[in-house]
Amino acid sequence: MQFTFKRYEYKYLVTCTQAKAITATLLEYMVPDRYDTYWVQNLYYDTPNWDVITKSMEKPLYKEKLRLRCYGIPDDTSNVFLELKKKYNGEVNKRRVALPISSLAQPLLDVLANENNQIARELAFYMHTNPVAEKLFIAFLRTAYSGIEDEGLRVTFDNGIRYRHDMLDFYNPEEGRVVLHEDYQVMEIKTRTSIPLWLSHLLSKSGIYKTSYSKYGTCFTDAKLTAILHTER
Repeated sequence: MQFTFKRYEYKYLVTCTQAKAITATLLEYMVPDRYDTYWVQNLYYDTPNWDVITKSMEKPLYKEKLRLRCYGIPDDTSNVFLELKKKYNGEVNKRRVALPISSLAQPLLDVLANENNQIARELAFYMHTNPVAEKLFIAFLRTAYSGIEDEGLRVTFDNGIRYRHDMLDFYNPEEGRVVLHEDYQVMEIKTRTSIPLWLSHLLSKSGIYKTSYSKYGTCFTDAKLTAILHTER
């Protein structure tokens, strides 16, 4: 299990038809994850005034966010991952620790204090210096591929993106307000260097172009607009 990442991430909004059409070529260079399609569940941390996502949506040169992530639907023996994701000038750095899901019954800072490693101390420092708490649950279904020759290359397809303000746990990923139409998926390319030539040609041939898409930003904006509409009623 990898606990530090340093890479570039590129996002694309694709139709399900486009995703299906390029998969055959992807499989010439990549292999699917052993878990096939699986839930990715996230709890995002923010301040009472949503300062983290508000700043992020301004597209600063440097930004960071804290989230608790779970893969699949957990049982009592599962681990979750607390991650601090930093982005500077397009480069993504991610630091994370694995925590037993059973430990979440305690305050998170207490859990981190029991982890004797540098990354846990970094995450605790962030929480000490930023007044953040669990604010928004976001889940989606992911299908992922990894490079055969380049293990640092990953292509993921995320669909069924949904969020909720309550039930901030990992046991009901299907619950929430869906924000991405079922005909679309968010494709991400994650690479340590540049996008390989074969993949660049495939994207160009398929009419797939980079876009700016933040799951957290999209869900936050939808929640904000929904609240405004509800007030106006």
